[in-house]
Amino acid sequence: MQSKLRRGRREQTNFMHVDDLGGLEVLQASYQRQTFARHSHEGFCVGVIDEGAQRFYRTGGEHVAPLGSIILVNADEIHTGSAATEGGWAYQAMYPTPEMLAFLSRDLKTSAGAIPYFPNPVVYDAGLAGQLRLAFTLLHSNENRLLKETMVFSALTWLMLRHAKSRGEPAAQSRAQAQVARIKTFLDDYPEADVSLLELAERVALSPYYLLRQFQQVTGLPPHAYQIQARLRKARGMLKAGYSVLDSALACGFHDQSHFHRHFRQSMGVTPGDYVKSLK
Repeated sequence: MQSKLRRGRREQTNFMHVDDLGGLEVLQASYQRQTFARHSHEGFCVGVIDEGAQRFYRTGGEHVAPLGSIILVNADEIHTGSAATEGGWAYQAMYPTPEMLAFLSRDLKTSAGAIPYFPNPVVYDAGLAGQLRLAFTLLHSNENRLLKETMVFSALTWLMLRHAKSRGEPAAQSRAQAQVARIKTFLDDYPEADVSLLELAERVALSPYYLLRQFQQVTGLPPHAYQIQARLRKARGMLKAGYSVLDSALACGFHDQSHFHRHFRQSMGVTPGDYVKSLK
């Protein structure tokens, strides 16, 4: 486990990777002015509000998570985040991967190894919130690996049993969805590409306007915002591989380090430098 604390005048963040749990990402933060732009994570977000309240967008609407509530965001789901009270909010969150939750769901009374879906953005479950807080406390301690794994896995399993549902069989893709999927794949594979909307539209034989409308309807983001998220995903991979912040920024299509810094913090809640420190 590695963690570094970043302190500011009003805000503080503690971001870490738990090596014993496959690099599980964990964030402990207190924010007043922080605003998360629309973004997504490869993993799920499971958070507990410790102080104040958080306002956020998810599942097509705005939600408020008050003190003691649990925030749930599915993997790759577009969401935001900001203070819902004048004093801001403090929370703890972990980001388990779909693979981790699928592994934990193998013995549950659901489809074996199915990736869960959490329909409710905010849930009120005092017992589970307490269990998650205990897991977070252990993750920040020097307790042994077996105890940490036991508490984290137990909390996540209990979460799935009480609050997750099966997505069921995916519906057949429409032609427009298939075209959007092709553009998503291109942006994921080549996030650094300086590509125009017209060039993307030509790839799938659509008008720029129709592609823009369909892309946002399917993904929740316009193509340029999705490209930023793809660039951030690639940049995080480069940072984990040991590349410098500047090299990662330029290789992923960001104009400069400040441009990278702004988008990274709006999505991750910490700066690229803090993220690198959490890896050491």
